[in-house]
Amino acid sequence: MAETSDIVGGGPKKVLYTLSTISKIGVGKAAKALTAKNTCKACAYGMGGQHGGMTNELDEFPSVCNKSVQAQSTDIQPAIPEPVFQHTIAELAELSGREMERLGRLGTPLFRRAGSDRFEPLDWETALDHAAHRLVETDPQRTFFYSSGRSSNEAGFLFQLLARAYGTNNVNNCSYYCHQATSEGLATTIGKGTATVELEDLTGADLIFVIGANPSSNHPRFIHMLKNCRERGGQVIVINPAKEPGLVKFSVPKSPLSMLKGGSEIASDYLQPRIGSDIALLKGLVKAVLEQGTEDADFIARHGADFEAFAQDISALTWDEVVAATGLAQSDIERVAASYGRSKAAVFAWGMGMTHHVHGTANVEAIANLALVRGMIGKRFAGLLPLRGHSNVQGIGTIGVKPVLAKDVLKRMEEVFNVRFPEEKGLDTMACLKRAEAGEVDAAVIMGGNLWAATPDTRFSTRAMGAIGFKLFLTTTLNQGHVHGLGEGEVMILPVTARDEEWEPTTQESMFNFVRLSDGGIERIGTVRPESWILGQLGKRMLPGSPIDFYAFSGHAKLRDAIAAIVPGMEELADIDVAKREFHIRNRVLHVPEFGTADGRAHFVVTPIPQRQAGELMLASVRSEGQFNSIIYEETDSYRGKAGRYAVFLSAGDMEARGLSEGQRVRVRSSVGEMEGVATRFDLPAGSVLAYYPEANVLIGTEVDPRSKTPAFKSVPVSVVAA
Repeated sequence: MAETSDIVGGGPKKVLYTLSTISKIGVGKAAKALTAKNTCKACAYGMGGQHGGMTNELDEFPSVCNKSVQAQSTDIQPAIPEPVFQHTIAELAELSGREMERLGRLGTPLFRRAGSDRFEPLDWETALDHAAHRLVETDPQRTFFYSSGRSSNEAGFLFQLLARAYGTNNVNNCSYYCHQATSEGLATTIGKGTATVELEDLTGADLIFVIGANPSSNHPRFIHMLKNCRERGGQVIVINPAKEPGLVKFSVPKSPLSMLKGGSEIASDYLQPRIGSDIALLKGLVKAVLEQGTEDADFIARHGADFEAFAQDISALTWDEVVAATGLAQSDIERVAASYGRSKAAVFAWGMGMTHHVHGTANVEAIANLALVRGMIGKRFAGLLPLRGHSNVQGIGTIGVKPVLAKDVLKRMEEVFNVRFPEEKGLDTMACLKRAEAGEVDAAVIMGGNLWAATPDTRFSTRAMGAIGFKLFLTTTLNQGHVHGLGEGEVMILPVTARDEEWEPTTQESMFNFVRLSDGGIERIGTVRPESWILGQLGKRMLPGSPIDFYAFSGHAKLRDAIAAIVPGMEELADIDVAKREFHIRNRVLHVPEFGTADGRAHFVVTPIPQRQAGELMLASVRSEGQFNSIIYEETDSYRGKAGRYAVFLSAGDMEARGLSEGQRVRVRSSVGEMEGVATRFDLPAGSVLAYYPEANVLIGTEVDPRSKTPAFKSVPVSVVAA
């Protein structure tokens, strides 16, 4: 591949790409979409809302990035021309993910009759009547409801309310495929499941760890904070098997100086552990901190719990074990620990490189341990920052789109609505699909996202989705999940408004626990409908005798009143549309060491080091610069030497050991499948392989972390041979 050591993230090429994208969609339309008071539709780093479309909560302008423009470019498309639906589903299934996105917006309800080979457009009344009829005739215990993280708090709350009133707790969201391990791992250590910092804390941190994440591609506006940290004399320590060019040097478009000098240095230090060896490295860092005597003994004594057993486990760990597991030199680990030991305020940010393992929850616990040993949780400018993907994935969880609700929340919801909800424990996402594969799911309601492409083991995903007799999708655009895994049953696809097209204001929650208000109000396609309106229409048809007036509760102000009365910390939501006052959710940000555990103390947790077969290759699936989750905007990756979607990234040593050359066709095999790709040299430690998601899903099994139920997208034993 092209040499990546000279690649600089961001910069003029990204600016030109943005200008090109805007010119395609029209400057007027782009300006209206980007400047209106609506929250960004891309990642959960957050921008927009009542501060202005391109402004964050610190009033920094312009806070816009390539991902923002890409998301807008999809929504601003015209409706898909009806002649497209004269093609068979098999013909549509030949399109790539990028080609599907570029068909245009879905502008009419579509229906695939059982066994039919194509979709047919329907009018709204017919579509809603039939969808409601099919759900009413289905046993609720043989259904599940799934939501992505792009929907509003209002639609999400009504979604889970409809599911529970209908009779199922099988309500889940995409976090089970991303950051559920974060919620589980933080619950056991600090008693809270989200970030402990707010955006302003990043402005005062003197050290920021970036662990198992590539924000240059996935959270570009976070890079601005990393650059600022370096410029004020702070450090940015990256822990990632891959030496990502955008984390080494990045030309920040909003910084003229950064652009003029050809990019800013981002990482002050960079550790590249073998894939899957994160716990060994994190424990090694703790070991070095203790040996160097830089632990915060006062914090541990005052606010810690279970430290003695934890310290004994660290003491018993030898440096030979750490070095053997990680492939890193002891001196490199000690150097980073010494930098950490000099820090006064450190923030730990991590992504799915930490959570996508069968030991993902333990990975997060190990990060929390490292932060706690120096008292870096519970004070200003320091703490924990899980880098969330979908723009409202955190909000969707906050308002109850999950299979198990806290008992007090469930009781309060029953009191407010004068109903009784089912008592059985709901199933997580993978469990629902396993049940579907077994023929035990007759209907599914899927709001946003691409569940088929997001699920590991593509053959399993196709079998599981295909076995569901009736699938109801709510979506803005068609994606591959609407034409693959359909089986022989019925499929209904309903077109929904984008966030800035909502008929009423909506709210979203950022990864910083900050709730924003989006005005909506832009009209592009007159035939699409808000998700809450659709859910209200379904509710009144499905449950006409319910004490819940679903049609009335499709009104957002009424929904916000209910959320404020039911969900702890969301009280200020009740009048947000009147006061226009956005807010941080109460009791989330930790600027004092008051933890949410039963005893009020932070708990150190012993995390065993996972075993690995010597000499085996371990694959991690990754995203490219030109994609967002499963949405593919560009077929090549500008930050990895223009690599294509079927690149198989290997170290130079691993390629040489297998007799492989750059650009050679290779076959990658795992225990569940195989794929052909192109051998591509990249800066990786020995034994580590990267391939793009979702193409590499054919290699990834359905085994999950037993605590978070998250699949191991990033630790897959594989072999690579010449094709």
